[in-house]
This record gives sequence, C-alpha cells and structure tokens, in this order.
Amino acid sequence: MAGTVRTRPARGTARIRRTRALAVTGVVAVLVATAAACGADATEDKDPEHRSFALPGRTLTVDSDDSALEVVSADVDKVEVTRWFRGSVMVGRDPRVTWTMKGNRLVLRMKCSGMVADCAAKHRIEVPRGVAVTVEDGDGSVRARGFKEALRVSTSDGSVRVTDSTGPLTLHTADGSISAAGVGSHRVEADSQDGSIHLELGVVPDLVKSRSQDGSISITLPHAAYRVTTGSDDGSVHVSVPRDETSSHVVDAHTKDGAVTVRTAG
Repeated sequence: MAGTVRTRPARGTARIRRTRALAVTGVVAVLVATAAACGADATEDKDPEHRSFALPGRTLTVDSDDSALEVVSADVDKVEVTRWFRGSVMVGRDPRVTWTMKGNRLVLRMKCSGMVADCAAKHRIEVPRGVAVTVEDGDGSVRARGFKEALRVSTSDGSVRVTDSTGPLTLHTADGSISAAGVGSHRVEADSQDGSIHLELGVVPDLVKSRSQDGSISITLPHAAYRVTTGSDDGSVHVSVPRDETSSHVVDAHTKDGAVTVRTAG
C-alpha cells in the first residue's frame, strides 16, 4: 500500500508570499495614515454649489447626517442653500452629497465610505423670516442666528452656537459645547451630555433650564430677582443674582461634573 506523500512549499515561495502580504499591509497603512493626516476641509471648496427650495408653510426641519451647518434667518422668499464639499475615497465608491426637500423637511446627506475615505461638507441655509426652525444634525457643528421664532437644535456630535435671536431656544448636543450669546429669548433650554454650557441673555427670561453631564454651566442675566435652583455633584456653585423664591423668573442649572455660575451682567 503506497504511502501518502506530503509536500511543503519551498522556503523561497513562502517568503515571497509573506513579503507580498507585508507589502500590501504596508501600503494600506500608508494610505490610512495619509488620509488621517490630510483631513478634508469643506472650506477649501472654492466653487460651492447653490440651490433654492420652496417651503410650504411656516416651519422648516433641517435633517443632516454629517455636515457643519450655518442656519440664518434672512430676507429671502425660499430656502436658499449653499454647499461646500471636499472628499476622496482611495478604496471604495466615489463620495457624493445630496440635498432634497420633502415637504417642509430639508434632507442633507453625504455618502463617503470605503477603506480609506476622507470627506467634509458644510451648508449655509438661509431661511425666510417668520419661519420656526428645527435642526437635526447627526455629526457636525451648528451655528444659528437671527431667529425671532422658535428654534430647536439637536446634534449628536458637535458644538451649538446661537446669536442674535429672540425666539424660544431648545438646544441639545450629545458631545459638544453649547453657547447662546446676546440673545433676547424669554425661554431657553440647553442640554449637553458632554460639554460646557454658556448662556448670556439680554432680557429677563421666564425660564432658563440647563443640564450637563460633564461640563461647567455659566449663565449671565439682566438685573432682576430670580427663583434659582442649582446643583453640581462634583464642582463649585456660585450664584450672585438676587434671589426670590416667589419670582416668576426661573433659573434651573445642574451638572454632574463641573462648576455652576449664575451672575448678573455687568
């Protein structure tokens, strides 16, 4: 009965295979490192695109998955959108961005996937005056200004900045800071799971409510008596505004990790 003969690859062949595998791994590592080092910057787009969208009604929802947003109340008849985009994919499909209006929902999407993908988008959105706006951003900072109507902003990863607005504000970020400076809103609610909150109001508010899981809270108010509730699990608390437990002007500020400051402007 003949014995079974087992063969082994020649040492030279095995060495060549190992060398090829190392070479491919090295190339991929270089590509990944290069993409990470470059970092796409949407502001480098010197030829941004522009498009107008008709808006049915007096409310607008901006639904974005991955873009820095600038939202402005302006003297326009339609929703005017300017888009900057830079992107490259070395191993995968070509990147692309899309924009569509579905009813009163402006949907902004970016497709950028592959082994080595590097993309960035930015949108400036001009909204007709008198429109209440809700912003839902998955990944990106949000800047908003000039709103007299209700403004709601929520982002999963990015800072939120609001200026020159007088309508009610509801601001949320899962990872980032929140700032509302020079606003004349009578009602402000701000919530950050991981980031500081800085609020400066130009009018005596009815309600200011702020929460942070990990970050300091600073609130600056006009001179008046306030019903103040504050707390910090791990940080100092300093309140210098006049206090009145019967006041209709309510300030509620709590953080688990960080300082809380409530003071009078000037």
